[in-house]
Amino acid sequence: MQRQWFALYTYPRHEKTVHQYLQHSGIESFLPLYSAVHRWRNGVKATVLLPLFPGYVFVHSGTRECGKLVQVPSVASVVSSAGIPLSMPAREIELLRASMENLAIEPHPYIHIGDEVRVKNGPLAGLEGILVQKKGGYRFVIRMSLLMQAASVEIDACDLERISSATERSFLVHGHPPVANVL
Repeated sequence: MQRQWFALYTYPRHEKTVHQYLQHSGIESFLPLYSAVHRWRNGVKATVLLPLFPGYVFVHSGTRECGKLVQVPSVASVVSSAGIPLSMPAREIELLRASMENLAIEPHPYIHIGDEVRVKNGPLAGLEGILVQKKGGYRFVIRMSLLMQAASVEIDACDLERISSATERSFLVHGHPPVANVL
């Protein structure tokens, strides 16, 4: 039996619990965490470890055992397509594991050229538009619908967030990811 890496989709904020359960059960798993400073409403600041990919834990297992992994407490499903578990490229997992020890990796919005985005920070915060690429850099196109005009400005991708699509809004409402190509 050849073991591969699979992604488990967990209940919200249960990634650490699933990871610990798998480790105590002798199942190899990987939960990439990053460090973030949070300030609570009462003013207390603390450094916390958060999942790099919220809602997911990686597990090294055989394809036949994937069905049993859904029985792990707080696991919603195995990332699959048409009911067939999708294996993760082992090279990507190993590189991620190695880089987590040496690099300061943080989550970043998964956005593409052409996506509708919103500016999160800076003087344009709150404006919505389309992400385009020009001369190797990212540009944010501001739409003025009323005038049927547009302008573009160079902006860091980290200052943008993708505006959720109908599929993502369904995910937020129903609590489960799209069936195919989750990662």
